[in-house]
Amino acid sequence: MLTIGVDLGTSGIKAVLMEDATRAVGQAARPVAVSIPQVGWSEQDPDLWVEAVWGCLDDLAAAHPGAMGAVAGIGLSGQMLAALVLGADHRPLRPAMLWNDQRAIAECARLLAAVPDIGLRTNGTPDPGITAPKLMWLNRHEPAVMARARMLMLTKDYVRLALTGEVGTEPTDAGGTELFDCRSGQWDAGLCAAVGWNPDHLPPVLQSWSAAGGLRPALAARWGMRPGTPVAAGAGDNMGSTLGAGAARAGEAVVTIGTSAVACLVDTAFHPGPEWAILTSAHAAPDTFLSMGVVMSATASLDWSARLAGTTAADLAGRAEAFVAAGRLADAPVFLPCLNGIRTPANRPGATGQMTGLHPGVDAAGLGYATMEGVAFQIADCIAAQGRAGVALGQVVAVGGGTRSHLWMRLLATVLGQPVTLPEGSDLAGPGGAARLAMAAATGDVGALYLKPVTKAVVEPDAALAERLAPRRDRFAALMARA
Repeated sequence: MLTIGVDLGTSGIKAVLMEDATRAVGQAARPVAVSIPQVGWSEQDPDLWVEAVWGCLDDLAAAHPGAMGAVAGIGLSGQMLAALVLGADHRPLRPAMLWNDQRAIAECARLLAAVPDIGLRTNGTPDPGITAPKLMWLNRHEPAVMARARMLMLTKDYVRLALTGEVGTEPTDAGGTELFDCRSGQWDAGLCAAVGWNPDHLPPVLQSWSAAGGLRPALAARWGMRPGTPVAAGAGDNMGSTLGAGAARAGEAVVTIGTSAVACLVDTAFHPGPEWAILTSAHAAPDTFLSMGVVMSATASLDWSARLAGTTAADLAGRAEAFVAAGRLADAPVFLPCLNGIRTPANRPGATGQMTGLHPGVDAAGLGYATMEGVAFQIADCIAAQGRAGVALGQVVAVGGGTRSHLWMRLLATVLGQPVTLPEGSDLAGPGGAARLAMAAATGDVGALYLKPVTKAVVEPDAALAERLAPRRDRFAALMARA
């Protein structure tokens, strides 16, 4: 069966034509620009999402014209936590505020004071990246816009609206708004009142694997597809990537190392951990939740270090590999790379990066190594906090751009003290999860959600490296305590 999985990332969009939701037949990608009007702000024009998806599907149709007519369904996964308000005509009233927008810090304190138990009802402690504080900020700073607002829309849901004409969402993305009671799976009128949002202006909630509309005839004709081809409700990006990496059952875990890093642990119960800034929402598989520990800057930190060194992230990662192979680990500084604040486990959005151990011998390779090590330590701290919240850790699969570095994976396996599995096509986990949801929507069979990718490699912990990392991790913990 052919399906299309579309993953809407922060900086780009990827669409993959997949056979049986496991093998990529064709793929296309388009970048999407991020606007930073002020320091700490992060916005996007939502019509750029639609334009990029249309471009990807145009490319697939040009490269695979015969296959497009056989596509049984389309699935979407996308960046979470955005605040996009639409008017009565379902058109955007302003750019979408993204997950890494930090302007609503004051609103977080007000929301927590108004709803002290919000972290035990929703996906976590109020954070400026989450939708609800952004809506409060808009109420305060852009009241004329909010007076016209008639619908709250999340990233992949806006694209699905353009594909089908139907308004809707599903629990994984709704759970990130803090207007949604994650335990009951319903919008919460009391939370809406605390935020100042009319609950009548929220989309209906469907299951992630349900068909949430059919492809518009004009678009079907454009791409050589069948009119009414089902479009799945879809999933937030973390849930989509977790599903695409083969984790749909309790105990399975996926660590995504992309712009940010997220430790996604599948659970059968709702185990919130607001005191550690753990995010917990429904997973995109039946009767499961996803516990998420978030590192705000992962490959973003390596990109930053590479810019300082006047090179690329890939080159810097290679230099770091040679640095360790040459036995120079002790020369490296210890780096807390929280360039966009700390979410899990400290919930300090205003925190900045810190470094110790600088000396004249520190070079670009040492800086690259310290960045990768710091991210690995932060991921381990996230998973330890999730354990304290009652979430069990089983097999760990790693996906995302960071998995291209063997050193980074060796560091991760070593600090976790257990093997890390790398699946084939790990860069396609997001669209792969979306394709599984499309297959379930097309067939009505949720069995597609439990498919496993082929294993490419298993990275084992390194006992000798663990011994050398132990004192460095103590120094890292001291930096974290002061951040």
